[in-house]
Amino acid sequence: MTTTPLTRYDRSMLRLMNDRRAAAWYATAARRRLTVVAHVVLSGAIGGLMTHFCLAEGEPLWTVAVMAVLYLPWMVATGLINGATRGLLELRERALDERQSAERSRVLARAHRVTTLLLAAAAVTLLITGGTAGDAAKAYTAPLLIAVLVVHWMMPLWVAGWRAQDEPADEDAVGGGALEL
Repeated sequence: MTTTPLTRYDRSMLRLMNDRRAAAWYATAARRRLTVVAHVVLSGAIGGLMTHFCLAEGEPLWTVAVMAVLYLPWMVATGLINGATRGLLELRERALDERQSAERSRVLARAHRVTTLLLAAAAVTLLITGGTAGDAAKAYTAPLLIAVLVVHWMMPLWVAGWRAQDEPADEDAVGGGALEL
């Protein structure tokens, strides 16, 4: 950790992000990755419903109800990913040790590369759609850009959750404790 003292907020966030009560949900790489996939799917479903709500004729209020229902598991998945990464992206820099700070930099760099490719793909898609479909691209430009913005915002969390390592095994539990004489 840095020499800057932790504030009360930093200490409470550190306690919250290191709370292991839900550790069984993300104890293995498969569970963490399943949580990330579920979060991506839920984010896509919510985004698709938002797009439908904005582009559909009339007022499809059912989409608002479905989005509200989907937000609960989305928030739980977000919390599980944050717990699995021990708040790597949520904690302030001064609350992280050197290893965590380096991992945060790696996660942000990888997420930046992925979203750069996604932005390029979105630009090419809009250019091709605009060239072939004329005015149709105007209707989809805003939803596509919003979707890319959301992915840009969530990608570091997804990358961190995907890359999170298993907790080290407790030495006493596997018999690797100190030698007794």
